[in-house]
Amino acid sequence: MSVPQQMQCIEIAAPGGPEVLKLSSRAVPVPGPGELLIEVAWAGVNRPDALQRAGAYKAPPSASDLPGLECSGIVAAVGPEVTGWQVGDAVCALLPGGGYAEYATCPAVHALPIPHGVSLRDAACLPETCFTVWSTVVMRGGLKAGERFLVHGGSSGIGTTAIQIATALGARVWATAGSAEKCAACDALGATAINYREADFVEVLRAEGGANLVLDMVGGSYIARNIKAMADDARMVFIAFLESPKAELNFAQIMLRRLTIAGATLRPQSDAAKAEIARQLQAEVWPMVEAGKLKVVHDSTYPLAEAAAAHARMETNAHIGKIVLKVR
Repeated sequence: MSVPQQMQCIEIAAPGGPEVLKLSSRAVPVPGPGELLIEVAWAGVNRPDALQRAGAYKAPPSASDLPGLECSGIVAAVGPEVTGWQVGDAVCALLPGGGYAEYATCPAVHALPIPHGVSLRDAACLPETCFTVWSTVVMRGGLKAGERFLVHGGSSGIGTTAIQIATALGARVWATAGSAEKCAACDALGATAINYREADFVEVLRAEGGANLVLDMVGGSYIARNIKAMADDARMVFIAFLESPKAELNFAQIMLRRLTIAGATLRPQSDAAKAEIARQLQAEVWPMVEAGKLKVVHDSTYPLAEAAAAHARMETNAHIGKIVLKVR
């Protein structure tokens, strides 16, 4: 495959709103030992991209400063010490950064084959959410069949993925959302939706015996309410704090009810940790995708040059499912 020297990409001109995302040109990156160079076809848009753009989420020192944490495309080159991949292979990948570009590099062990029957567009929407949900809900949260699972932000990319994976595992799922349309989307995926503008999720879950596992991306006022909504011996995992990372808690309740509270972010984890998540995804989640038990919920598509519009759409919080950039 012929690889050009220059590529189009989206740079963050300065910390700020969506308007600081600018189409630019850069040299095509060169894959290092253990890395793939991917000719990007589609790139997923995620909340951490917006946080990075705003100056609130720095890229790791070894990562590209370009936004973009997931993509799909074709392997354009393989670095030294790479096994299992060849030039021309179709791939989707979790990226350390740099996905808003015509070419991106990533550790080969963070790349996955496209599930059978899945388009390149939908494949670009799988890595970030699947890595996050599987590692927090299953590997860290220990969700099991028959348990009661509460996920906040049920209509988001993370939420729609969490609902489907938890349902496929045999859990009973409740999901909060803020409109009738978003609640309908959660219901259609197998959850019992709770419109948080009309009902108290604490009362709903307590009436059912309490949540065995809570996945929260809101924080703030939800933290104490989550604890009230939990069953004894339950677990809660935080993956973001859209409201606030701070709350006043009665820790006696955590002790007396034997509650476990954990948190995780994906990007700072080691390459080895992400490689293990990728291995489990291919073994456990990719069969769900191929069986139709996990489908991408697609909100909207924008060309690469309109990345600012994609970010503006995400920050309205009106989207349901994934937003994606068409790179080629």
